[in-house]
Amino acid sequence: MTYLKQLLEILVVSTRLGLTSFGGPIAHLGYFHEEYVRKRKWMDEKSYADLVALSQFLPGPASSQVGIGVGVVRGGVIGGVVSFFGFTMPSVIALILFAYVAQQFGVADSGFIHGLKIVAVAIVAHAVIGMAKNLTPDLTRKAIALFALVTTLLIPQFTSQIGVILAAAVLGYFMFRDHKDGEALSLKMPISKKFGAICLSVFFALLIVLPILSSVSSSIWISIIDRFYRVGSLVFGGGHVVLPLLEREFVPTGLITEEAFLAGYGAAQAVPGPLFTFASFIGADIAGWAGGFIATVAIFLPAFLLILGVLPFWYTLRKNNKIKGAFLAVNAAVVGILISAFYQPIWTSAILSPIDFALASLLFFMLVYMKFPPWVIVLVGALGGTLIDFL
Repeated sequence: MTYLKQLLEILVVSTRLGLTSFGGPIAHLGYFHEEYVRKRKWMDEKSYADLVALSQFLPGPASSQVGIGVGVVRGGVIGGVVSFFGFTMPSVIALILFAYVAQQFGVADSGFIHGLKIVAVAIVAHAVIGMAKNLTPDLTRKAIALFALVTTLLIPQFTSQIGVILAAAVLGYFMFRDHKDGEALSLKMPISKKFGAICLSVFFALLIVLPILSSVSSSIWISIIDRFYRVGSLVFGGGHVVLPLLEREFVPTGLITEEAFLAGYGAAQAVPGPLFTFASFIGADIAGWAGGFIATVAIFLPAFLLILGVLPFWYTLRKNNKIKGAFLAVNAAVVGILISAFYQPIWTSAILSPIDFALASLLFFMLVYMKFPPWVIVLVGALGGTLIDFL
């Protein structure tokens, strides 16, 4: 098979996954395993497990980083770009179109949009419960989550979230330094340590330079790139954690209204692919379709640089229990940050009456116990919100 045909194969397979992968990052990893490991045998079981472990270790969208990694294994760095493009573009296009429709037809105050806000209540509640169970299994990590919750509620600025994450990392580095888990060290990729070091250097350089450029420039584009890049660099613990970080960056500054923000988040649940494409909606709401695509590139760029940069050094990092301990505490803090965001702005903006709470309870029951897919929950929530508007 020629290299061009190999890239075309990656594009076709990843695009099909991008059109059909509902259910969030854990579900995405299941789809990837079925397609890439069991069906096509592009990776063996242990290599795939290593790649998943690496994506969980790094900040950023876990499922997207796994998809990028699979593409790199199959077709080099360009294969990773092609794999990302196929998996991500369907939801990017859908959310940019939704932003356009919402603006043109003035649906921000409609019952439909209110229903999407209530959908967000059910979806994030489910995510919080699952993450708390997995990431705070002991009293120490529960206490770290509580500290993060209280701090971010009482100091609702983006800087407080960064401070909480850094404080948790320092605590975890010392408190969980003796933590041990199973090692899986079979993953191999065609990336040199030199190339990895370049990617990491670019990652940190942008993290430092973009805020400086944004502070001295009046360009809306530099501001958009800076904000989305920073958020993409700091998201630990799964796609839902992008919600509080984006909310702190864009709602208080007036770049997007709280109503539009929550409506877009609800719509993001209805489309397949990574939840990070919520950034596409925000960018499009602020600056049209160009803003949507620039926001997409900016928020996913850290994921690219980190997965390509850390991979050559992964074996060494996996053996360092102190580093792993730091991330155990960071993940616990993420649970507290997400609970804080669940209360404000999600709960306070969506649950305005007993009937709102009743609809949220129904949607939660359908999602958690009846196992309906997220797109069904979104449809029922939108219809329910419309009905409530007529009452």
